[in-house]
Amino acid sequence: MQRKDIEGKLTGKGIRIGIVVSRFNSHISHHLLEGALDCLRRHGVNDVTVYWTPGSFEIPFVVKKVMNRHDGILALGAVIRGDTPH
Repeated sequence: MQRKDIEGKLTGKGIRIGIVVSRFNSHISHHLLEGALDCLRRHGVNDVTVYWTPGSFEIPFVVKKVMNRHDGILALGAVIRGDTPH
């Protein structure tokens, strides 16, 4: 397999980002959040608000409520098949 990396010189200076993160499976979602924050920092994004939800089910509702406050929204959560007791 041949890998081809494409990189750009994007700048996020002055951009407001909201990140909606699920607390369920936090051992995964915390790593997703840290990776997202690292990427945003490297691209100059300084205005970030993190919103926490109990689970992934609530993420779209929170996104809808806060989307007009930000230039972009990230939704982070981990749904693992068979991991939810119901």
